[in-house]
Amino acid sequence: MSAKVRLYVEHPLGAGQSVPLDRDQAHYLFGVMRLTVGAQVALFNGQDGEWTCDVAEAGKRAGLLTCVEQAKPLQTPPDLWLMFAPIKKARTDFIVEKATEMGAAKILPVQTEFTNSERIRQDRLQAHAVEAAEQCGGTYVPEVQELQKLARVLDHWPQDRQLMFCDEAEVGNALALAADTHRSAPWAILIGPEGGFSDGERKRLHGFAQSHVVSLGPRILRADTAAVAALTLWQTALGDW
Repeated sequence: MSAKVRLYVEHPLGAGQSVPLDRDQAHYLFGVMRLTVGAQVALFNGQDGEWTCDVAEAGKRAGLLTCVEQAKPLQTPPDLWLMFAPIKKARTDFIVEKATEMGAAKILPVQTEFTNSERIRQDRLQAHAVEAAEQCGGTYVPEVQELQKLARVLDHWPQDRQLMFCDEAEVGNALALAADTHRSAPWAILIGPEGGFSDGERKRLHGFAQSHVVSLGPRILRADTAAVAALTLWQTALGDW
C-alpha cells in the first residue's frame, strides 16, 4: 500500500523514528483525509528526504506516525535565490508557489522604489511554499525571507553570487547568460515591480560587478509571468534541468 498523502513536518525522520502530530496535522490526516491506524503517510522535513510512515496512533487532537523506510533522498535545488517585488496577494502567492516548484533555494521579497506593497505576511508565504512542496512531490522547502529594501540587499551582496537582472528596458535585446564562466557559481534572479525599476536602480544594477542583464523577450510581462519565465530561462541554461 503506497502513501497517498504527503505532509511536511518539523521533526527528524529516520528508520523507526516516531513522529508526533500537532492538532492541525491530526485534524488534516484523520478528520479531513479520514486516515486510520495502519494507513501510510509520506513525510518530509526538508533535510532527510521523504519517508513512508505508518499511522501508529490516530486521534482528533493528536497522533503518532512511525517511519518505515526512505522513499526518496533529499533533492536539494541549485543555489539560486529568487528576488521579486511583492504585488497583489494572489499573484505574490503564485510567485512563491512556482518558485518552490521550479527549484529556487531561497525566496527574497524586495522593496524597490516603485513597489506598491510595503508589507508582506512572511509566515503565510512560507506556508504557501510548504504546500507547494507537499503537492509537487518536492523534498526541499525554500526559505521565504521578510521583505527587505533592494538597496540594502545590494549593499550586503555576496561577492561570489551572480545576479540575473531581468530588465524590462532591454526588451528585444536578449543577452545570453554566462553559462560557461559562472555555471557552478551561486546565483540570484531579480524581477522588478509592476511599475518597473527606477532610473537610479537600473543604473546601479547595470553597473553591478556580478550583474548579468537579461531580456525576457520582445513583450512586457506581468511580474508573476516574468518570475516563471526567468526561472525557466535560468534552469535551462545553468540549473539542474
